[in-house]
Amino acid sequence: MSKKELGIKPLGVRVVIQPVEEESRTDSGLYIPDTAKEKPQSGIVVAVGEGSKKIPITVAVGEKVLFPKYTGTEIKLGSDDYIIMDFDKVLAVLK
Repeated sequence: MSKKELGIKPLGVRVVIQPVEEESRTDSGLYIPDTAKEKPQSGIVVAVGEGSKKIPITVAVGEKVLFPKYTGTEIKLGSDDYIIMDFDKVLAVLK
């Protein structure tokens, strides 16, 4: 999804991430209710800012990343949820 399709362009050293929901079922086959689920900690980068001379952004659109549970600003565009956060809050790129 491009920035134009998303309808939002992060400024500076920010990224927009679409959280990826975890499995709603355990390995033994039990279903986890929505009230017991934890906040997602991984997601797909859908837009990146321009960065700065001091802090270049080193993640690309489409990469799956890991981030802290309670970080960024949650927004809803249409039926999809997104998180806008500072690039330096991204912990790792998942391969």
